[in-house]
Amino acid sequence: MKPFGSSKRNQKESGELKSYGDILADLIGKPSIPSGTEEYPLLPLRELVIFPQTVMSVYITYKSGIKALEEALGKDMRLFAAPLKTPEGASNPHLIETYDSGTVVRVIQNLRLPDNTFRVVLQGEYRALIASTSQKADTRLVKVTPLQAAVPQTDDNAIAEDELAAQQITALIGAVHKSFAQYAEYSKKISTEIISTVERTDSAEKLANIVGNILAIKPERKVELIRIADPIARLEKLLETIELENEILGIQKTISGKVKNRIDKNQREFILNEQLREIHKELGKNAVDDEFSEIEETIRARKPSDEVLEKARKEIGRLRKLQTFSPEAGVLRGYLEWIADLPWSEYSPDSTDLAAAEQILNDDHFGMKKAKERIIEFIAVRQLSALDRSVESNTVAQMQEDTALDENARVPEPAAPQLGSFSIKGPILCFVGAPGTGKTSLGKSVARSLGRKFVRISLGGVRDEAEIRGHRKTYVGALPGKIIQSMRKAGTMNPVILLDEIDKLAHDFRGDPASALLEVLDPEQNSTFTDHYLEVPYDLSKVLFITTANYLDGIPFPLLDRMEIIEIPGYGENEKLAIAQKYLVPKELSENGLSRAAITFKEQTIREIIRHWTLESGVRSLEREIARCIRRIARNAVNKEYGVNADKPIESYKKTINVSDLEKLLGRRKYKNDVVFKEARSGVTYGLAWAETGGTVLPVESTSFSGGGECTITGNLGEVMKESARIALSFLRSVRDRYAFLVKDIGKTDFHIHVPEGAIPKDGPSAGITLASSLLSTLCRTEPKAGIAMTGELTLTGRILPIGGLKEKLLAAIRNGMNEVILPEDNREDVQELDEDIKKALTMHFVSAAPEAFAILFGEGILVQKKRARGRAAKR
Repeated sequence: MKPFGSSKRNQKESGELKSYGDILADLIGKPSIPSGTEEYPLLPLRELVIFPQTVMSVYITYKSGIKALEEALGKDMRLFAAPLKTPEGASNPHLIETYDSGTVVRVIQNLRLPDNTFRVVLQGEYRALIASTSQKADTRLVKVTPLQAAVPQTDDNAIAEDELAAQQITALIGAVHKSFAQYAEYSKKISTEIISTVERTDSAEKLANIVGNILAIKPERKVELIRIADPIARLEKLLETIELENEILGIQKTISGKVKNRIDKNQREFILNEQLREIHKELGKNAVDDEFSEIEETIRARKPSDEVLEKARKEIGRLRKLQTFSPEAGVLRGYLEWIADLPWSEYSPDSTDLAAAEQILNDDHFGMKKAKERIIEFIAVRQLSALDRSVESNTVAQMQEDTALDENARVPEPAAPQLGSFSIKGPILCFVGAPGTGKTSLGKSVARSLGRKFVRISLGGVRDEAEIRGHRKTYVGALPGKIIQSMRKAGTMNPVILLDEIDKLAHDFRGDPASALLEVLDPEQNSTFTDHYLEVPYDLSKVLFITTANYLDGIPFPLLDRMEIIEIPGYGENEKLAIAQKYLVPKELSENGLSRAAITFKEQTIREIIRHWTLESGVRSLEREIARCIRRIARNAVNKEYGVNADKPIESYKKTINVSDLEKLLGRRKYKNDVVFKEARSGVTYGLAWAETGGTVLPVESTSFSGGGECTITGNLGEVMKESARIALSFLRSVRDRYAFLVKDIGKTDFHIHVPEGAIPKDGPSAGITLASSLLSTLCRTEPKAGIAMTGELTLTGRILPIGGLKEKLLAAIRNGMNEVILPEDNREDVQELDEDIKKALTMHFVSAAPEAFAILFGEGILVQKKRARGRAAKR
């Protein structure tokens, strides 16, 4: 079924069809509506709704519609037209499902076409609801109940209500007329004949039918207008529908207008620019002050090198020849904007006040002696370089004055002083330490002490070389790399750039960013660093690069070789206490609104938090736990109306946090001491390990039993630690003649080595001496000395090699109640740099070979000669 209009072509084809306006003119007054239930053939309509008092021309091309029409033509020419809920039901009789409301229509004209389909003109008579359905051959018959307003009452109250309703209807009709006029203006598809008909209609029923038929809305929304019987409610729904359509059409018109205006403006600008260009060409003014000249002047004002300036002029010349809207023009504009925005000769003056710089570093950070000394050294060297430059300039000036009378004398011109452009190249510092030790914030303090701009670049997870060197500008959306972007952000040639987490760089098929950093971090090469996007050299030699890392193992050696390593060790308990009192507690009080309150943390309280609620080398967890305490205190203060009630200012709130308050504020303790036996046990020794969270004591347990000489190693150990266990066992087998083993045949004995807390991965070679001591204790059935821990890598010949993370390991020994430690001889100098409280808390034994460590642990009683001597003495 296809609707068709009343065009001249349709009138010609039908011969008898009247126009829509002519038929509307024939409809006078309301149609005759039966009072009872009538039965009609059901005419399902596909995406079409017919209203009463309207005429519609349609094609009927499907079987169910043709049968219904034939049934109506044989009777009184009337059908019940209802829209289908699904369009597929028109072609499948089993899927016919219509809405329960529709319109009784009369067939005015019909024309059978050669393909046995019909073209008919239907006139809507009255609205109705389906009461029941029945089937007659291939035709579905429905009994319908007319939809009409209630009959007016005759009593006085009812008459008054009818008069009020009539006034409402009159007002609604006027509103519908106004809204429909606006709709017709937006739509531009409604003829003046129909608009005039609507304006002359003053009947609520007729107006709702005509307007509802014209509105371009979905069939289900038209069905809603059909099924409403009350005229007031129906007009209100109609008015709501028209207003909604007006709002949508108005928005569409606004958007279309904006798009059209934008296009017109761009076309106008393009035409005017072309005309202006031709005018200037005719006048012979090629060096006009147009936008291209402005770009060139901006770049020249930056004082770049001649190579950069020549490249910019070349690209500007290409841009002049391109149309404004061409994609290549956009690429060139973006490129020139980057050239113009980058600093090429701007420097920020370096601070040369050593005392002020040292004060800034001490105010911002506690400890970090090596790092602070290196920064002060750098500032001192810069100061001397500036002095040398000044002396050189004065010397040249004196030579010019002395030879002023000699016209042939040639004296070198003094170099123009440039702040920050001294001959010394920017060093590459690498801060290495555990998380939370203040590496990143130290970089900010360095920039502040030098008076330079600071930019941070996070390298964690970067795996694309283009992130460093940029993309070539021929690619869509190309940009310079992070280095050049940071230089634009800084706005000077000598900023401090922090390359954070350089050990977290990755690489894949897109390239190796660590290799791209080789040129950036080489003072001999970075003066001509070339970004793929810029395609011209850029000087990075005046930049102070600072990198941070948690481990050196993740940094490729060629990159590591270009950096000066400064270790940031973890903090001891006393250092954490000082940091908490000086920095963390005031900071958290300020951030949580209690800076004016009298809140005090006792020293022992902070120590308890450090020992039992944190386990780290840095202070991040400590800061979080202190913040938790202060938030709980802030909550209690508000509950007691401090700071809320005018009679209780926050300054009057006082609170001292004691050790007994911690479980209420922070909950149960998170960490306890490591797995350490108070008494000595055979086969159990204690190593010292280092992890990101700090140092820890590593118990090692071993046992032996008859077997085939196998060695089982458990405890989630890495390959390096397993190799250390096998080396320890091989070493003990090689010295079996020296020690009094109680195992008869070590080659036929199985060993099981276990490191507790198997859920935690463990690896590294520094447990070699600990593993060997545990196995020796098992073989000799001798208990090691209690309260002693050790660390050191063991070689196959019994040498003990130095280890790292010494400070963290010693702090772990102190925390777990150890009295003595065995350390490699090569670490003796490292101990001299430790705090005095650490050195006083432990007795340190330095050994270079395993027998020395065994003598400290077991004494001389495990040696073969001593055993024999004791045996002979017993016999006497």
